[in-house]
Amino acid sequence: RIVNSTETVEMNESPASALRQKKHSSIRVAVDLVKAGEAEAVVSAGNTGASMATAKFVLKSIEGIERPAIASIMPSVHRNHPFVLLDAGANTDCKPLYLFQFALMGDAYARTYLHLENPRVALLNNGEEEGKGYLDLKETYDLLKQSTLNFVGNIEGKAMFRDKVNVVVCDGFVGNIALKVAEGTFDFVRSILREEVKNSLLSKFGYLAMKGPFKALRQRADYSEVGGASLLGINGIVIICHGNSKVHTFRNAIKHAQECVDLELNNKIAGEVSENLEVINQAKTLNGGE
Repeated sequence: RIVNSTETVEMNESPASALRQKKHSSIRVAVDLVKAGEAEAVVSAGNTGASMATAKFVLKSIEGIERPAIASIMPSVHRNHPFVLLDAGANTDCKPLYLFQFALMGDAYARTYLHLENPRVALLNNGEEEGKGYLDLKETYDLLKQSTLNFVGNIEGKAMFRDKVNVVVCDGFVGNIALKVAEGTFDFVRSILREEVKNSLLSKFGYLAMKGPFKALRQRADYSEVGGASLLGINGIVIICHGNSKVHTFRNAIKHAQECVDLELNNKIAGEVSENLEVINQAKTLNGGE
């Protein structure tokens, strides 16, 4: 089924403006279809801010969740052990309550989409020792210790990819920078390898011998293999893709969305919230809580 839309949200357009004025955009039409029960998920490579704002306004947040978060699947040194990074860009200024709820959503996501029985959850910080970081991080640390989650403490950025944890929690400002640095580093390494291969005949023969491992590296590190990042905490499945996504990326993003629907991801998130209501209520009494 193809549903027509008559308006376009530009990539540099204000999310608030798009939400108010572009009620017939493809983003709004898609989200409205989910709200009406005529679709089960949204996959968008459009304006990220507009996609998030529209999804939250129309579909609303899951009960008990204050802010949605973007969860990105990241590779680790172990072939079959990717991890979840969130928030990857939805919220730049986060209170302990928000960070704690991100951890709950990340845990549910890892249990469902990554099929992990007891995910290891860590807080991204500037050191592994307890007591590191600014006040909000210290308070979040204390909340996580009291939760039902398998909280393993703080983790530094350099250790994220070492297969030590399954869920890394941070605010959207730090998470988006971490994501972009990781993507940029992969592109940097790939460019250097291509340049060095061209330098000599021996290098070209070496490349032919290593073509398989190089292909495996690309498949493990390339975001297009996952398709997109999940917007968690919304009453509906929403996958956010890069604006330059190709057919291969969209195919994987649609598959990603279908899996989240089939695995009833949002029910798992609601369950995590229910199990940790006491800690959530405590978080609301902290400085900066709701």
